[in-house]
Amino acid sequence: MSHPDPQQPMTRVADTVARTLHSHGVRHAFGMPGGEVVTLIDALQAAGIAFHLARHETAAAIMAAGASTLTRQPELLVTTVGPGLANAVNGIADASQERVPLLVLSGIVDRGTRARYTHQVIDHAQMLRPLVKASFEIEPESAAATVARAIALATADPMGPVHLDLSPAIAAARAPAALPVSPPVLVRTEIAPGDRAVRVLAGRIAAARRPLVIAGLEAARGGAGPALQRLAEAIGAPVLSTYKAKGILPETHPLALGGAGLSPLADRVLLDLVGRADLVLMVGYDPIEMRIGWMDAGGAPERTVEIGRWLPDHAMHHAGTRVVADPAMLLEALAGEVAPAPGWTGGEPAAAKAALRAIFETPAGVGPHALIDVLNDVAGDDAIVTVDSGAHRILLSQKWVARRPMSLLQSAGFCTMNAALPLAIGAKVADPARRVFAVMGDGGLEMGIGELATVRDLGLRLTIVVFKDRSLALIALKQASAGLASAGVTLGDTDFAAVARGFGGHGANVETADDFRDELEAAGQRGGFTLISCTFDKRAYDGAF
Repeated sequence: MSHPDPQQPMTRVADTVARTLHSHGVRHAFGMPGGEVVTLIDALQAAGIAFHLARHETAAAIMAAGASTLTRQPELLVTTVGPGLANAVNGIADASQERVPLLVLSGIVDRGTRARYTHQVIDHAQMLRPLVKASFEIEPESAAATVARAIALATADPMGPVHLDLSPAIAAARAPAALPVSPPVLVRTEIAPGDRAVRVLAGRIAAARRPLVIAGLEAARGGAGPALQRLAEAIGAPVLSTYKAKGILPETHPLALGGAGLSPLADRVLLDLVGRADLVLMVGYDPIEMRIGWMDAGGAPERTVEIGRWLPDHAMHHAGTRVVADPAMLLEALAGEVAPAPGWTGGEPAAAKAALRAIFETPAGVGPHALIDVLNDVAGDDAIVTVDSGAHRILLSQKWVARRPMSLLQSAGFCTMNAALPLAIGAKVADPARRVFAVMGDGGLEMGIGELATVRDLGLRLTIVVFKDRSLALIALKQASAGLASAGVTLGDTDFAAVARGFGGHGANVETADDFRDELEAAGQRGGFTLISCTFDKRAYDGAF
């Protein structure tokens, strides 16, 4: 019988888990520790996966989502047993609807105790069943294989969260000798111009006189932008996008019509144009971001073509033709196959773009329009901007000029509040060199204000912009439109600049666009984080979108 070498450190099951995660590209873990996960956190650090302490588990999940957007890899949420995982439910649900390959690793009471013990014991898998693609409990003999399977599921189309339970006794146990499970080498089949799908689509495009493209997250995340631009230019097709795909075609381009889905004023213009199209190409389009007005937006099925990596499971529209393919590869082949055509000879796309510009023209005085204009000027082409849910998000998503994809991050499917700050933290952790701005309403910041401590402790150079109107403005607008009295939407006057200073950052209160510009420019020159609180009247949102 062989005995372990006392000179060699013992490999724990937690080490096997951590090394498997690292070999599959995971570099960041976010969460809050508890007694059930201390061994796991130790193993993560030893394997080269940094553990970042958050102040709330839902925020930690959204931080992981922000990091994943930048790294293009799955990232990790770590929670302790019971209340830790329950706290994370909102963030896990957000990952599900935002198509984030989030790995959720929770501590769990040891199996030998679980049947008798009740303190903090809940059925983790049952609680998360509607939100995750799968849930597994890690065992010593299959730890590496289970983690690898979880990653494969999380990253399979459509991406989404997968949950793993690990008990402290198993985490600390000696790992059985086993072959490591490394990620496979992925070899994708090229799409050639002569492929049948390309010929069929090229024929459809050649017959169209008014083609139009609706682009979604899958196309933006998959790098389809350059091929989409070549195709759109060749056939004169205007391009509109979901909010998360903004910038897939640079929005300074004459064919780019910006984001759709939340602004009734913008959607009125865009849906009219979609209705006039005789061919609608839905490219990597996920209607989970859209609203009721976008049901059947493509019109008659025979004029709608859906291009994506998986078959959709929704009933928002009914495409007459569905092509299951990588959008970037298919568009590249199509761009080389189609003959140039003018498209839309009546100038309708240009008229729509002008109408949108007029709708969101900045009025006189200080308000959210002017602040967004200044942010557009100062941020620069390479910046990442995150935005929270609320009235300011709808307006910013219309007025923000995205010049590159995946540069405006938000919760667009789930629309949870207090997403902007944790998204910004995750993005900055993943790419410290890029400037990151988090744009929030006062209600959203107050919901998760403790994460300012996370920004401080991680030493992040973030710029946080607070649109302070002392209200839950979007809900107030909905109450008013329904003829109801205002109730439960008024916020008190918080001195956010003082709060920022209390958390160790720089804080400023501004009331003019010039002061806002000065503070934004100064924030780019200083270390640590800057919070700029911009005060305006909530009535500035009346009729704005």
